[in-house]
Amino acid sequence: MKIIILNFLLFITLSSFAQERVKVILDATQYGTYDVTPNISHDGMVNKGTVLTIKAKANEGYVFDSSYNTGKGPWSPYYYESMKPESTIIVNESMHIGSSFIRKELVENLNVTQDVIYAKPGVKALKYDVYAPKEAKNLPCIIIIHGGGWRGNTEDIMRGLARELANRGRYVVFSIDYRWIENYDGDDKPTKMYQIIEDVYGAIAHIREHAKQYGADANKLFLTGDSAGGHLAAAAIDFVERLGNGGFGNTKGVYEFYPTYMPKGESVSQLKKELSKSILGAVPSYAVLNSARLGHYMEKEGEEAINAVTPACYIPDVSKRAVPQLLFRGTEDPIISDNAVMTYQKALVNAGQRAEYIQVGGASHAFFDWKPDEMTKATFKKYGEFHASQMLHFFDSILSGLK
Repeated sequence: MKIIILNFLLFITLSSFAQERVKVILDATQYGTYDVTPNISHDGMVNKGTVLTIKAKANEGYVFDSSYNTGKGPWSPYYYESMKPESTIIVNESMHIGSSFIRKELVENLNVTQDVIYAKPGVKALKYDVYAPKEAKNLPCIIIIHGGGWRGNTEDIMRGLARELANRGRYVVFSIDYRWIENYDGDDKPTKMYQIIEDVYGAIAHIREHAKQYGADANKLFLTGDSAGGHLAAAAIDFVERLGNGGFGNTKGVYEFYPTYMPKGESVSQLKKELSKSILGAVPSYAVLNSARLGHYMEKEGEEAINAVTPACYIPDVSKRAVPQLLFRGTEDPIISDNAVMTYQKALVNAGQRAEYIQVGGASHAFFDWKPDEMTKATFKKYGEFHASQMLHFFDSILSGLK
């Protein structure tokens, strides 16, 4: 009798779940069309767990950019995107669905390679995308590191900037992903901030090893990133001397980074020597650069460990190694203060380093991002395109100084 009752309760529970209804809203789109199967009813209500297939088709003169569904994000609706014209979505909550298209000219002169896996230290495969001008040969590299509070987004959110930088024809651009902090990737063991920095170094090592196949010069590397990615870009250029296998905090006073990926047959000391010569400059945009904000994500790790991942605490003197940096911040940024950026700029100057700071009038946070919604695209067009040109000018000036 007891087993019958339990089975009945289980049946009722499963039946209730199967009948739970959520709303799907099909977003209007421009420059193309998309079909969803099975068809969505007029009221948009579907059973939770329904699998939908999206097929997108661009209009003449345009190409497919992404299909997406929205979900709840830490600050605003999160876009889960697929870079394939045909994709599937499991409806597990109310959501918007749609497809996005871009002008053909944005990619017709590029060779785009997506999802190059460089390591898999946890449940998520770590990857990067490549945007190479056609006929590229021995071009310098720009490596982009995305933001998202170290706990959201992927390399896809920087594709607008990647295309803009690569389309000038002078650089091969790599946009990288990394592990999310704590357990946001679903790993049983939480990811620490220093491990994310190790992921960035692993991606750089992998890119150097394979640069030639994309027409890139492994010995000329530039870094950029926004928000949390700006922190990681600044950390990667500043911390090269601390690459090693001594561990991070395992021995008192020793805070070293061991890259998530290491080329076969290469020692970490060899890689350190190579990166000290090949990383030539960085552009941290509206970046998290001070220990106070980093401490919010590392409260239990102590001041010494927090300082060990804070770029301002480990800037090399220019007599030992040059780390020229261009800093961006929007004047209306509610997250990163003018004082925080100026404090970091001053620390660079005190070390004899070249440090330039551009305040972008009227811009808020994340103006280098790219998402399917028209507001984000318009923001990138208003601020991102022009300031990408300034970024390239900065990198060009560093290269001209090498000749």
